[in-house]
Amino acid sequence: MAEEGVPRRVPWHEGGKPSVRVLPAAGVFGANASGKTNLLRVMDDMRRIVLTSFKSGDRSSRITRRPFRLDPDFEDAPSRFEIDVVLNGIRHEYGFVVDDTHVIREWARRYPHGKAALLFSRDEDGVPHLGEKNRAKGRAVIEILRPNSLFLSAAGAADHPDLVPLYNWFNSNLMLCEASSRERRWAYTTQMLAHKDSRNQVLAMLHAADLGITDAHIREPDPEVLERFRKIMHALELDDAAMEPPDVEPFLGIALSHQGSRGDVEFDTSEESLGTLVWLGLLGPVVDALARGAVLLADELESSLHPTLVAQLVRSFQSSHTNLHGAQLIFNSHEAGLLGNSVEDRVLGRDQVWFTEKLNDGRTRLYPLTDLNPRKAEAVSRRYLAGRYGATPIVSSAEFDVLTAGIASGTYK
Repeated sequence: MAEEGVPRRVPWHEGGKPSVRVLPAAGVFGANASGKTNLLRVMDDMRRIVLTSFKSGDRSSRITRRPFRLDPDFEDAPSRFEIDVVLNGIRHEYGFVVDDTHVIREWARRYPHGKAALLFSRDEDGVPHLGEKNRAKGRAVIEILRPNSLFLSAAGAADHPDLVPLYNWFNSNLMLCEASSRERRWAYTTQMLAHKDSRNQVLAMLHAADLGITDAHIREPDPEVLERFRKIMHALELDDAAMEPPDVEPFLGIALSHQGSRGDVEFDTSEESLGTLVWLGLLGPVVDALARGAVLLADELESSLHPTLVAQLVRSFQSSHTNLHGAQLIFNSHEAGLLGNSVEDRVLGRDQVWFTEKLNDGRTRLYPLTDLNPRKAEAVSRRYLAGRYGATPIVSSAEFDVLTAGIASGTYK
């Protein structure tokens, strides 16, 4: 349900009536190394496995995943992925369980009238079971299926009519914006600047950020840089982890113009601030997500950006005036200002806030703010920073003082 005082919309409809109520944004807060980044990476991993498990490799290929390494008893345990999505107004449920070499279980259902209808399932012996519709096409998928490839991945390659929409959803969603992908995202923004329709949108976002940028130009890159660009775009479409990103310079020949006392002055990206480059790397994915109604993942959204700019970016997804197609933003952050201390200054509703906390054995506990029953007018930001919700580091000022004094005096070895 939507909370009063925070912009909200219901992006998916069926027959003119809301079919499923969803929220356009969710923020995850917690201490450093509490698992916030891994939460987003797991979603990105699910996307990657769906898109590549059939296309890439052969029967001997291993399934790339992130097992829990802090407990030897769990390091070889299977990984489970599950997601609910709404396609054309109908809820779909999809999930799978994999280890390093096999798909152990897999299932897909949809709920056209509130009641589950099986699309397919795969039991613990690896045997697929088909739903009632398009069984001939389902049997064709079984013929090409491998033990280490997902049924959904193979169904996408075989153009299964009931499963292609679900497969295509993964192809267009759960894009992860993190520091290691910044160069690839620069390339994505560059591609958008090269097209007339998206260029104006990207430039508008550059202007709105009040960075002093008046224009952006793409300089013709040399052949070697152009080849890097093509490889990057190919990796974006297939597997973001498939290659190392190129060096920051020469950044594909982009130049940004700033307003000077006697007109515009052009700067290379190597002369720009980190905040400008971070914003530039976000623009392509953000504009694309809002235009297509996609789900975007953002790690440390506030990194090198002013809190006002971060808040406005989140509001772009919250508002029905700027988010016309039901895009969603899932992000983690340390920017407590997004939580607000009153309904009036709250960027995120209480039902949009999640926390991560690292347990003593290294596992991460993820829990929503609503579990703590906050009052409507509660000063969420202040109470979060005071540690009232958990999810904050336990730091001893006295211990820091002793350590730093010892380092400064040379007595600490």
